[in-house]
Amino acid sequence: MADEKKEIVIYTDGACEPNPGAGGYGAVLLFENRCKEISGGFRLTTNNRMEIYAAIKGLELLKQPCKVTLYSDSQYLVSAMMEGWVAKWKRRNWWRTNKEHAVNVDLWEKLSVLCETHEVNFVWVKGHVGNPENERCDKLSYAALRQKDLPPDEVYENPPPEPEPIKMTHDGQPCRKCSTPVIKLKSKKFKFYLFCPNCKATYEIESDKQDKSKQATLF
Repeated sequence: MADEKKEIVIYTDGACEPNPGAGGYGAVLLFENRCKEISGGFRLTTNNRMEIYAAIKGLELLKQPCKVTLYSDSQYLVSAMMEGWVAKWKRRNWWRTNKEHAVNVDLWEKLSVLCETHEVNFVWVKGHVGNPENERCDKLSYAALRQKDLPPDEVYENPPPEPEPIKMTHDGQPCRKCSTPVIKLKSKKFKFYLFCPNCKATYEIESDKQDKSKQATLF
């Protein structure tokens, strides 16, 4: 019989001064009567990146799959994970909308992998109201960002090029607006087109666009 997963509590926080600017993160891990702290910082980053990074570093300390309750005062982090934003962006090749690319993709990818290993429940906690662990994470974050000779946040300072939007070529692909699988319908104008039954968005099939472009060059 497989052992039950150990239940771990993690508190995390991130800070930036200014934003963007020098940033720090802190995490406090609690298991039974044990407590472990971790912190670090970067010379130039953002507050949101540090909030995500704190969660990543806390989870990376776990040596086996665990059941984790992770507390954060970042609504950005908690909502992105618990309301399915990250999963939606990932299905759409990290595009939030048809024209807007998701940010902090490198960190969301790392956090997503860790959440496949561990069973993580993200819980929002109001900051600066006297919660001991939250206050401790806040102090760790600010102490870290005020250290000298902080390393660079390589991805933030040298961001990679944005990926191309997913081409709409067949039914079953996620809608670019709401991620609902699209269906293929017939049209007199385009022969066939893709339609989202949820948000009613329509897409011309990419192969049809390419065929029209080729035809245009023949005249």
